Amino acid sequence: MEKTDSERRIVERREEKRKENGGHVVYHPVISAVERCPGTDVKLAAIAVGLNIRLKAADMPAGMQERAFRYARLLLDAAATDTRPNPTHIALALKKEFDSSYGPAWHCVVGKSFGSFLTHSPGGFLYFSVDKLSFLLFKTVVQPII
Repeated sequence: MEKTDSERRIVERREEKRKENGGHVVYHPVISAVERCPGTDVKLAAIAVGLNIRLKAADMPAGMQERAFRYARLLLDAAATDTRPNPTHIALALKKEFDSSYGPAWHCVVGKSFGSFLTHSPGGFLYFSVDKLSFLLFKTVVQPII
């Protein structure tokens, strides 16, 4: 699939930033939100509002974000029959969903209060909240052991 001019400019800008920072990926949520396609953002925002989701930060294609939003909402709705949803079970289910759909090495943290500092693969980071739970979903690179 060929990239549009705006997508190429985004990739070029990110590569420039990576070179400026010694090969490290630098993510700035405000810049990344502005760089995305406006039409896609509107659709994704409408989906998020409809599902009661607050996007906090993302470096992930819109289609993958939508899948994570819908699946998280589905898991929470399914757990609504219990007195409290189990964050560990929800994290495991979301991780398995992304592993099976987008390849291995996805990680997921779900909870009401947690801190994090992590490195992720480009295009593989999403941080959002649903109701009172926060979700951190990210992908790392898998390298074979020699």
